[in-house]
Amino acid sequence: MESLLVSALVVAIAEIGDKTQLLAIILATRFKKPVPIILGILVATLANHALAALAGSLVSGLFDGAWFKWAIAVSFVAMAAWALIPDKADDDLPGGAGRYGVFLTTTIAFFLVEMGDKTQIATVALGARFHDVFWVAAGTTLGMMVANIPAVYLGEAATKIVPLKYVRLGAALIFLGLGIWAGVEAMR
Repeated sequence: MESLLVSALVVAIAEIGDKTQLLAIILATRFKKPVPIILGILVATLANHALAALAGSLVSGLFDGAWFKWAIAVSFVAMAAWALIPDKADDDLPGGAGRYGVFLTTTIAFFLVEMGDKTQIATVALGARFHDVFWVAAGTTLGMMVANIPAVYLGEAATKIVPLKYVRLGAALIFLGLGIWAGVEAMR
């Protein structure tokens, strides 16, 4: 249960102002069809984060030494620094739904934009930390949905509710805390 809750909290906070949340806002503004957009985000996130959590879990099983535990701790600290950097929407977003429709366009765009994103890398680190692919993927997906459903329904107004610099600072502090926690465990 800890892996679910920590994963959901970390990703929900890290996702605010992230490029994938900006993509959700752009898609919502462009297509004005929230249900297929939300379903596309859900499917893309489940697939992407399940693979990321699996990769983290497998890699951590191969490298179970103290140095690997330190690498996980350092990766969380690096994520803390990365969380402080504002994201911008990519310029190469789809121009229209075309023949694929809103759902498939959203699914493909979200899956691709999430590759190498800080929430995906956080999912890899969480998978390595907790060794629980199912609950980590479920938690990170829940966090993505908690952050993106309001973005889809509220569009650009969602980014004005809470100043993003404070959200980024909060996310950085959570990642830093996880890094310290992992570092303490690496010392044992």
